[in-house]
Amino acid sequence: MPDLQRLRRRAGAGFTAPIVSVLGRCPVSPNVITIAGVAITIVAAWLASEGRFLASGLVLIGASLFDLLDGALARATGKTSRFGAILDATCDRVSEAALLAGIGIWFAQSGNAIAVVITYVALTSSFLVSYVRARGEAVGIECTVGLCTRPERVIVLALGLITGFVFVAVSVVAAGASITVVQRLLHLHRKGKESAD
Repeated sequence: MPDLQRLRRRAGAGFTAPIVSVLGRCPVSPNVITIAGVAITIVAAWLASEGRFLASGLVLIGASLFDLLDGALARATGKTSRFGAILDATCDRVSEAALLAGIGIWFAQSGNAIAVVITYVALTSSFLVSYVRARGEAVGIECTVGLCTRPERVIVLALGLITGFVFVAVSVVAAGASITVVQRLLHLHRKGKESAD
């Protein structure tokens, strides 16, 4: 696991531990938290489509907390499951699509065709990052490498929304995710050749 991802996970675990200890005593399912995170992200997407970027960014940060909590709660309570992992991955894709769609709607309403195209590239490349990993792991090759995984994309978009530099943030995500797709394909190509040898 890359050092940045390891550091991020440690920081997330330290942040969520007190909340998880409370939630662990409540009849709250990790899957419910996962779905709640999607619902909150959809609110952030709607706010973005209305041009209310600061509010959207703050709501997105709140949704990201739910994204951290579901897995941590599942591990702490022994409720991890294959379906939970599939649900979490699916909801991550829905959340990302909704948020970028909301931003794209705002750009379209503003008549900024270039920004709409960049948002589409960001959405497509973000999906491909996850798809390439899934296909690699389906053939037995771990594939977590890359410059711009989902947490980095969420952080960049949240900062862009809060500061108002939304086009810059979407452009960074589009470029970073595209680079990550290439990095993962090269990684799988190398590992695939090693296993063949």
